[in-house]
Amino acid sequence: MSFSAIVKEEIVKHISSSRHCQIAELAAMIHYCGKIADEGQDGYTILVQTENAGIARKCFTLLKKTFNIGTDVAGLDEEHKGKGNLYFLKIDRKEADLLLQSLKLVDLTGKIPLFEKPIHPTIIKNSCCRRAFLRGAFLCIGSMSDPNKSYHLEFVCTNEPQANQIKEVISSFAIDAKIVLRKKNYVVYVKEGSGIVDFLNIIEAHVSLMNLENLRILKEMRNSINRRVNCEAANITKTVEAASKQKEDILYIKEHYGLDNLPVNLRQIAEIRLEYPDASLVELGQLSDPPVGKSGVNHRLRKLCEIADKLR
Repeated sequence: MSFSAIVKEEIVKHISSSRHCQIAELAAMIHYCGKIADEGQDGYTILVQTENAGIARKCFTLLKKTFNIGTDVAGLDEEHKGKGNLYFLKIDRKEADLLLQSLKLVDLTGKIPLFEKPIHPTIIKNSCCRRAFLRGAFLCIGSMSDPNKSYHLEFVCTNEPQANQIKEVISSFAIDAKIVLRKKNYVVYVKEGSGIVDFLNIIEAHVSLMNLENLRILKEMRNSINRRVNCEAANITKTVEAASKQKEDILYIKEHYGLDNLPVNLRQIAEIRLEYPDASLVELGQLSDPPVGKSGVNHRLRKLCEIADKLR
Protein backbone atom coordinates (compact mmCIF):
# COMPACT_ATOMS: atom_id res chain seq x y z
CA MET A 1 0.00 0.00 0.00
CA SER A 2 1.34 3.43 -0.95
CA PHE A 3 1.98 6.11 1.67
CA SER A 4 -0.81 8.20 0.12
CA ALA A 5 -3.27 5.32 0.51
CA ILE A 6 -2.17 4.81 4.13
CA VAL A 7 -2.89 8.47 4.90
CA LYS A 8 -6.33 8.25 3.28
CA GLU A 9 -7.10 5.03 5.13
CA GLU A 10 -6.37 6.85 8.40
CA ILE A 11 -8.33 10.05 7.79
CA VAL A 12 -11.30 8.32 6.16
CA LYS A 13 -12.14 6.98 9.63
CA HIS A 14 -12.03 10.43 11.22
CA ILE A 15 -15.43 12.11 11.64
CA SER A 16 -15.44 15.64 13.06
CA SER A 17 -17.57 16.14 16.17
CA SER A 18 -18.88 19.56 15.01
CA ARG A 19 -21.63 19.71 12.41
CA HIS A 20 -20.14 22.76 10.69
CA CYS A 21 -16.87 20.85 10.19
CA GLN A 22 -18.77 17.83 8.88
CA ILE A 23 -20.51 20.13 6.38
CA ALA A 24 -17.18 21.62 5.27
CA GLU A 25 -15.69 18.18 4.63
CA LEU A 26 -18.85 16.97 2.89
CA ALA A 27 -18.85 20.12 0.72
CA ALA A 28 -15.32 19.29 -0.44
CA MET A 29 -16.24 15.67 -1.19
CA ILE A 30 -19.38 16.63 -3.14
CA HIS A 31 -17.45 19.38 -4.93
CA TYR A 32 -14.52 17.21 -6.04
CA CYS A 33 -16.13 13.76 -6.36
CA GLY A 34 -19.66 14.80 -7.34
CA LYS A 35 -21.28 14.89 -10.75
CA ILE A 36 -24.67 16.12 -11.96
CA ALA A 37 -26.74 13.47 -13.70
CA ASP A 38 -29.65 14.62 -15.89
CA GLU A 39 -32.68 12.38 -15.27
CA GLY A 40 -34.91 13.96 -17.95
CA GLN A 41 -38.40 14.82 -16.68
CA ASP A 42 -37.42 13.75 -13.17
CA GLY A 43 -34.90 16.59 -13.03
CA TYR A 44 -31.38 15.77 -11.96
CA THR A 45 -29.54 13.80 -9.32
CA ILE A 46 -26.09 14.01 -7.78
CA LEU A 47 -23.69 11.12 -8.18
CA VAL A 48 -20.69 10.88 -5.86
CA GLN A 49 -18.17 8.59 -7.51
CA THR A 50 -14.91 7.22 -6.14
CA GLU A 51 -12.65 4.20 -6.54
CA ASN A 52 -12.18 4.04 -2.77
CA ALA A 53 -14.89 2.20 -0.84
CA GLY A 54 -13.86 3.93 2.40
CA ILE A 55 -14.41 7.37 0.88
CA ALA A 56 -17.84 6.33 -0.36
CA ARG A 57 -18.77 5.06 3.12
CA LYS A 58 -17.54 8.27 4.74
CA CYS A 59 -19.59 10.38 2.35
CA PHE A 60 -22.63 8.23 3.21
CA THR A 61 -21.98 8.76 6.95
CA LEU A 62 -21.61 12.54 6.57
CA LEU A 63 -24.80 12.76 4.51
CA LYS A 64 -26.69 10.86 7.21
CA LYS A 65 -25.23 12.85 10.11
CA THR A 66 -25.55 16.33 8.64
CA PHE A 67 -28.75 16.22 6.55
CA ASN A 68 -30.29 12.85 7.43
CA ILE A 69 -30.00 11.88 3.78
CA GLY A 70 -30.00 8.11 3.37
CA THR A 71 -28.63 6.49 0.25
CA ASP A 72 -26.95 3.24 -0.64
CA VAL A 73 -23.33 2.77 -1.59
CA ALA A 74 -23.38 0.87 -4.86
CA GLY A 75 -20.47 -0.61 -6.77
CA LEU A 76 -19.95 -0.89 -10.49
CA ASP A 77 -17.70 -3.76 -11.43
CA GLU A 78 -15.43 -2.43 -14.16
CA GLU A 79 -12.58 -4.91 -13.76
CA HIS A 80 -13.08 -6.01 -17.35
CA LYS A 81 -12.14 -2.46 -18.33
CA GLY A 82 -8.98 -2.57 -16.25
CA LYS A 83 -10.13 0.24 -13.96
CA GLY A 84 -10.95 -1.71 -10.80
CA ASN A 85 -14.11 -1.07 -8.80
CA LEU A 86 -16.06 2.19 -8.95
CA TYR A 87 -18.33 3.07 -6.01
CA PHE A 88 -21.08 5.67 -6.16
CA LEU A 89 -23.87 7.25 -4.11
CA LYS A 90 -26.98 8.54 -5.85
CA ILE A 91 -28.77 11.51 -4.31
CA ASP A 92 -32.25 12.13 -5.76
CA ARG A 93 -33.63 15.50 -6.89
CA LYS A 94 -35.43 16.61 -3.72
CA GLU A 95 -32.53 15.75 -1.44
CA ALA A 96 -30.06 17.06 -4.01
CA ASP A 97 -31.77 20.47 -3.95
CA LEU A 98 -31.55 20.62 -0.16
CA LEU A 99 -27.94 19.48 -0.15
CA LEU A 100 -26.74 21.91 -2.80
CA GLN A 101 -28.48 24.86 -1.19
CA SER A 102 -27.17 24.01 2.27
CA LEU A 103 -23.62 23.57 0.96
CA LYS A 104 -24.01 26.79 -1.06
CA LEU A 105 -23.07 24.93 -4.24
CA VAL A 106 -25.94 26.43 -6.22
CA ASP A 107 -26.61 30.12 -6.87
CA LEU A 108 -29.73 32.05 -5.89
CA THR A 109 -31.35 31.46 -9.30
CA GLY A 110 -31.25 27.71 -8.70
CA LYS A 111 -28.93 27.16 -11.61
CA ILE A 112 -27.54 23.63 -11.75
CA PRO A 113 -23.88 23.80 -10.68
CA LEU A 114 -21.00 22.31 -12.58
CA PHE A 115 -18.73 22.51 -9.52
CA GLU A 116 -16.36 24.82 -11.36
CA LYS A 117 -16.60 27.63 -8.82
CA PRO A 118 -14.80 27.42 -5.46
CA ILE A 119 -16.51 26.41 -2.22
CA HIS A 120 -18.45 29.31 -0.71
CA PRO A 121 -16.22 31.21 1.79
CA THR A 122 -18.77 30.96 4.62
CA ILE A 123 -18.44 27.17 4.59
CA ILE A 124 -14.74 27.41 5.48
CA LYS A 125 -14.58 30.64 7.45
CA ASN A 126 -13.43 28.87 10.65
CA SER A 127 -9.97 27.34 11.04
CA CYS A 128 -11.45 23.98 12.09
CA CYS A 129 -13.68 23.97 8.99
CA ARG A 130 -10.68 24.69 6.74
CA ARG A 131 -8.97 21.65 8.26
CA ALA A 132 -12.02 19.51 7.50
CA PHE A 133 -12.24 20.97 3.99
CA LEU A 134 -8.60 20.03 3.26
CA ARG A 135 -9.23 16.54 4.62
CA GLY A 136 -12.16 16.04 2.25
CA ALA A 137 -10.26 17.55 -0.69
CA PHE A 138 -7.25 15.32 -0.05
CA LEU A 139 -9.46 12.22 0.04
CA CYS A 140 -10.89 13.08 -3.40
CA ILE A 141 -8.10 14.73 -5.40
CA GLY A 142 -4.98 14.62 -3.21
CA SER A 143 -1.92 12.37 -3.19
CA MET A 144 1.52 12.10 -1.59
CA SER A 145 4.70 10.53 -2.88
CA ASP A 146 6.67 7.89 -0.98
CA PRO A 147 8.66 9.89 1.60
CA ASN A 148 11.51 7.39 1.27
CA LYS A 149 12.06 8.78 -2.22
CA SER A 150 10.92 12.40 -2.12
CA TYR A 151 8.64 14.86 -0.33
CA HIS A 152 5.71 15.80 -2.56
CA LEU A 153 2.06 16.56 -1.80
CA GLU A 154 -0.36 17.58 -4.54
CA PHE A 155 -4.02 18.27 -5.40
CA VAL A 156 -5.07 17.86 -9.04
CA CYS A 157 -7.80 20.40 -9.87
CA THR A 158 -9.76 20.66 -13.10
CA ASN A 159 -9.81 24.47 -13.11
CA GLU A 160 -7.84 27.43 -11.78
CA PRO A 161 -10.40 28.82 -9.26
CA GLN A 162 -10.45 25.45 -7.46
CA ALA A 163 -6.65 25.38 -7.36
CA ASN A 164 -6.44 28.95 -6.08
CA GLN A 165 -8.87 28.20 -3.27
CA ILE A 166 -6.96 25.10 -2.10
CA LYS A 167 -3.70 27.02 -2.28
CA GLU A 168 -5.16 29.87 -0.21
CA VAL A 169 -6.54 27.50 2.42
CA ILE A 170 -3.21 25.67 2.72
CA SER A 171 -1.35 29.00 2.87
CA SER A 172 -3.64 30.15 5.71
CA PHE A 173 -1.82 27.57 7.86
CA ALA A 174 1.60 29.08 6.96
CA ILE A 175 2.46 26.28 4.52
CA ASP A 176 4.14 27.26 1.26
CA ALA A 177 1.99 25.91 -1.59
CA LYS A 178 2.39 26.56 -5.31
CA ILE A 179 0.37 25.95 -8.48
CA VAL A 180 1.63 24.48 -11.74
CA LEU A 181 -0.26 23.75 -14.97
CA ARG A 182 0.06 20.08 -15.93
CA LYS A 183 -1.60 19.28 -19.24
CA LYS A 184 -5.19 20.48 -18.69
CA ASN A 185 -5.11 20.34 -14.89
CA TYR A 186 -4.03 22.86 -12.27
CA VAL A 187 -1.88 21.13 -9.66
CA VAL A 188 -1.44 22.59 -6.17
CA TYR A 189 1.72 21.18 -4.62
CA VAL A 190 3.91 21.30 -1.51
CA LYS A 191 7.53 20.14 -1.75
CA GLU A 192 8.98 20.86 1.70
CA GLY A 193 9.06 17.94 4.14
CA SER A 194 8.22 20.23 7.07
CA GLY A 195 5.23 21.61 5.15
CA ILE A 196 3.90 18.11 4.49
CA VAL A 197 4.31 17.24 8.18
CA ASP A 198 2.31 20.36 9.07
CA PHE A 199 -0.34 19.39 6.52
CA LEU A 200 -0.72 15.91 8.04
CA ASN A 201 -1.20 17.56 11.42
CA ILE A 202 -3.84 19.89 9.95
CA ILE A 203 -5.93 17.03 8.52
CA GLU A 204 -5.38 15.09 11.77
CA ALA A 205 -3.47 12.18 10.24
CA HIS A 206 -1.37 11.85 13.38
CA VAL A 207 -0.18 8.25 12.90
CA SER A 208 1.01 9.01 9.37
CA LEU A 209 2.64 12.18 10.69
CA MET A 210 4.70 10.18 13.22
CA ASN A 211 5.68 7.65 10.56
CA LEU A 212 6.81 10.46 8.27
CA GLU A 213 8.76 12.15 11.07
CA ASN A 214 10.55 8.87 11.82
CA LEU A 215 11.47 8.54 8.15
CA ARG A 216 12.70 12.15 8.08
CA ILE A 217 14.88 11.52 11.14
CA LEU A 218 16.39 8.39 9.61
CA LYS A 219 16.98 10.16 6.30
CA GLU A 220 18.62 13.12 8.06
CA MET A 221 20.84 10.73 10.05
CA ARG A 222 21.94 9.00 6.84
CA ASN A 223 22.64 12.33 5.19
CA SER A 224 24.57 13.53 8.24
CA ILE A 225 26.67 10.36 8.29
CA ASN A 226 27.33 10.60 4.56
CA ARG A 227 28.40 14.24 4.91
CA ARG A 228 30.72 13.33 7.78
CA VAL A 229 32.23 10.40 5.88
CA ASN A 230 32.72 12.55 2.78
CA CYS A 231 34.30 15.29 4.88
CA GLU A 232 36.66 12.87 6.61
CA ALA A 233 37.56 11.26 3.27
CA ALA A 234 38.32 14.69 1.84
CA ASN A 235 40.48 15.54 4.87
CA ILE A 236 42.38 12.27 4.56
CA THR A 237 42.98 12.89 0.87
CA LYS A 238 44.17 16.41 1.63
CA THR A 239 46.51 15.15 4.38
CA VAL A 240 47.97 12.42 2.15
CA GLU A 241 48.55 14.87 -0.70
CA ALA A 242 50.21 17.38 1.67
CA ALA A 243 52.44 14.68 3.20
CA SER A 244 53.42 13.49 -0.28
CA LYS A 245 54.36 17.04 -1.30
CA GLN A 246 56.39 17.52 1.91
CA LYS A 247 58.28 14.29 1.34
CA GLU A 248 59.01 15.30 -2.27
CA ASP A 249 60.39 18.70 -1.12
CA ILE A 250 62.57 17.11 1.57
CA LEU A 251 64.03 14.58 -0.86
CA TYR A 252 64.77 17.40 -3.32
CA ILE A 253 66.60 19.35 -0.57
CA LYS A 254 68.49 16.21 0.45
CA GLU A 255 69.68 15.63 -3.11
CA HIS A 256 70.47 19.22 -4.11
CA TYR A 257 71.49 20.84 -0.81
CA GLY A 258 71.88 18.21 1.90
CA LEU A 259 69.91 17.88 5.09
CA ASP A 260 73.05 18.45 7.18
CA ASN A 261 73.17 22.03 5.90
CA LEU A 262 69.73 22.76 7.35
CA PRO A 263 69.16 24.33 10.78
CA VAL A 264 68.78 21.68 13.51
CA ASN A 265 65.02 22.17 13.95
CA LEU A 266 64.35 21.89 10.20
CA ARG A 267 66.68 18.91 9.79
CA GLN A 268 64.97 17.09 12.64
CA ILE A 269 61.45 17.56 11.26
CA ALA A 270 62.64 16.62 7.76
CA GLU A 271 64.14 13.35 8.99
CA ILE A 272 61.02 12.52 11.01
CA ARG A 273 58.77 13.19 7.99
CA LEU A 274 60.89 10.87 5.81
CA GLU A 275 60.73 8.18 8.50
CA TYR A 276 56.99 8.59 9.14
CA PRO A 277 55.44 9.65 5.79
CA ASP A 278 51.85 8.95 6.92
CA ALA A 279 52.02 10.67 10.30
CA SER A 280 49.81 13.70 11.04
CA LEU A 281 51.23 17.06 12.09
CA VAL A 282 50.33 16.35 15.71
CA GLU A 283 52.14 13.00 15.59
CA LEU A 284 55.20 14.61 13.98
CA GLY A 285 55.29 17.14 16.79
CA GLN A 286 55.14 14.41 19.43
CA LEU A 287 58.02 12.56 17.76
CA SER A 288 60.20 15.68 17.89
CA ASP A 289 62.73 16.26 20.67
CA PRO A 290 61.62 18.34 22.44
CA PRO A 291 57.96 17.91 21.38
CA VAL A 292 56.53 20.64 19.15
CA GLY A 293 52.95 21.81 18.71
CA LYS A 294 50.95 21.37 15.51
CA SER A 295 51.46 24.99 14.44
CA GLY A 296 55.23 24.71 15.05
CA VAL A 297 55.47 21.59 12.88
CA ASN A 298 53.41 23.25 10.16
CA HIS A 299 55.70 26.33 10.26
CA ARG A 300 58.86 24.19 9.86
CA LEU A 301 57.40 22.20 6.99
CA ARG A 302 56.46 25.44 5.21
CA LYS A 303 60.06 26.62 5.63
CA LEU A 304 61.28 23.39 4.02
CA CYS A 305 58.83 23.96 1.15
CA GLU A 306 60.21 27.48 0.63
CA ILE A 307 63.78 26.19 0.59
CA ALA A 308 62.90 23.54 -1.97
CA ASP A 309 61.17 26.13 -4.16
CA LYS A 310 64.23 28.37 -4.01
CA LEU A 311 66.51 25.48 -4.97
CA ARG A 312 64.29 24.68 -7.91
